[in-house]
Amino acid sequence: MKITIAIDGYSSTGKSTVAKQLADWLEYIYVDTGAMYRAVTLYTMRKGWVSDGFFDKESLIRHLEDIQISFKRNTSSGKAEVCLNGENVENQIRTLEVSSYVSPIATVSEVRAKLVEQQQRMGEEKGIVMDGRDIGTVVFPNAELKIFMTASAEERANRRYHELRERGDDVSYKSVLSNVIERDRIDTTRKDSPLIKADDAIEIDNTETNVEDQFHTILQLAKDRIAGRI
Repeated sequence: MKITIAIDGYSSTGKSTVAKQLADWLEYIYVDTGAMYRAVTLYTMRKGWVSDGFFDKESLIRHLEDIQISFKRNTSSGKAEVCLNGENVENQIRTLEVSSYVSPIATVSEVRAKLVEQQQRMGEEKGIVMDGRDIGTVVFPNAELKIFMTASAEERANRRYHELRERGDDVSYKSVLSNVIERDRIDTTRKDSPLIKADDAIEIDNTETNVEDQFHTILQLAKDRIAGRI
């Protein structure tokens, strides 16, 4: 018996990493909803509809039907990568510049409605692991297992900083920390589907937890829920 697993939480808490691990182990489908919002953000940036202090929200809303997002399996890594209108944009959506605009765009109700509709269609057959900001509260409120991940802002910024530096991006820790704090503020205060812990979600604070231990903890939770459905 397959279940739906919803993983929510703050940015840079490793939601995608553990969700991918879980999906691989269970042989479930993994959907990175954060990548979907990042793809919309990249599209908006390319059109010149967003920059520092400027956001042409109405133009984005009018052209939402022109945005098609899909996931393509990388044959060498075995991982699903996001495509924007048929173009693989996995690397382009992971920049700090995209990170700085993704939260404001994710607050647009029309954007969220379009992506939530797509996400819910993906999960109709269960056997899915999905991570994001409102999966357990909005997308799959009846998910059999809900996880809410958190960590200190400083630790999350440190992880993100090293990730970007290793990739060759010229960024400072201060700018990354500022971005993390601002994203937290926007995500938790937006009117449409703010980032909140679902009442029945299990909170995982991984400030001082390594990836392997965290995975085994969540995997056991998933096994217990699956066993309870049989």
